[in-house]
Amino acid sequence: MTDAATIAALRADIAACRVCAAHLAAGPRPVTQFSATSRLIIIGQAPGTRVHESGIPWDDASGERLRAWTGLAPDVFYDSARVALVPMGFCYPGTGASGDLPPRPECAPLWHDRVFSVLPADRLILLVGSYAQERYLPAARRQSLTERVRNFAEVAPGYFPLPHPSWRSTGWMTKNPWFETTVLPPLQRLVGAMVAL
Repeated sequence: MTDAATIAALRADIAACRVCAAHLAAGPRPVTQFSATSRLIIIGQAPGTRVHESGIPWDDASGERLRAWTGLAPDVFYDSARVALVPMGFCYPGTGASGDLPPRPECAPLWHDRVFSVLPADRLILLVGSYAQERYLPAARRQSLTERVRNFAEVAPGYFPLPHPSWRSTGWMTKNPWFETTVLPPLQRLVGAMVAL
């Protein structure tokens, strides 16, 4: 198991990161959560404005929806001993013409391997949204997000692809009612097993 000093040093390095500072209108504020015992890893997109302000991952309506999908109560979701929250971009990327900008491309290559190296090998990684799926499921790039989510069993047991739980997912779920009946029950069972003490 990774010692506490190694984890603390890695957290300090992330907090001090300024690699993308020139591209971040709101300034750098890396937001992540992990420990040496986090067996459930959630890779999302990047913090939004509310998360940038609070410093709390998934501290918004998307987080509420994601917690509902996974069946995780907030006290478990925010327990770093059980859950790692490691977005594709640790800082708020700013706003573009049609919403938040994509995660900064420098972030995941710089930090993910270092973070994952201190996490347990026996783990489940939830890939929330296209950015995470395209990085970690390169063979699935030929599929749409809907196809990747529908075919979640193909990348088991290590990964579980999900749509991003933004407000847009409401319309997506209406068009894809199988998500609630076919995907959420096994998701919740796997997540429950990962976070059980």
